[in-house]
Amino acid sequence: MRAKPSKPGRNAQRGVSLLELLVVVFVTLVLAALASPNIMQAVYNLRLVGTAADLAGLMQQARIMASKNNASNPNYSIRYIAQNGKQVAFIDLNNNGVWDASVSINGVATPEPKVIFSGTVFPAAGAPSGSGGQPGPYVLAGDSSSGTVNTNVNIMGFSSRGLPCNYDAPPTCSTPSTSYFVYYLTDTRMGAPGWAGVVVTKAGRTKVVTWNGTAWQ
Repeated sequence: MRAKPSKPGRNAQRGVSLLELLVVVFVTLVLAALASPNIMQAVYNLRLVGTAADLAGLMQQARIMASKNNASNPNYSIRYIAQNGKQVAFIDLNNNGVWDASVSINGVATPEPKVIFSGTVFPAAGAPSGSGGQPGPYVLAGDSSSGTVNTNVNIMGFSSRGLPCNYDAPPTCSTPSTSYFVYYLTDTRMGAPGWAGVVVTKAGRTKVVTWNGTAWQ
């Protein structure tokens, strides 16, 4: 008697058991839990650096506008306010301390340029202290300063020459400034807050620096 031939592929496939499915789900959940903090830290860092870059761009815009429009008195200053629950930085073209939707510049009505801070990012009260988990203040290498470094507690303006100046006592805003500016931003996040700074040299050039946990970059 000949054996009945079996149909090809009849027993070649088998289903996934419940135990195997549970193992896959468990491993996926573990990997997701491990990756989640790193993903969130990356998101926070992008928000912080992006906001600092927007602020640096606004400062350069103020510099260009002051030079183009021959701003002398008042100078164009950078101000910070809360607006609709958000932190906002703007160029105070008429130096009245508030954001205006329409200001006349050389006979042309224009809104005062502004940037809105992202997410949990906000201006720091001043330079970081270097204690309590905070970094030390940023030091601009190669830039000698004859005075105290200007930070968040100072108002920065731009003259008709496009140079930054300390505008704490309007209308006085003498250039060149005796020191450079560092405007610090921080945020609220899981763990220690992040830190970034917008540096403006005495010549008016800007750059963004960030604290990586051990050093300013």
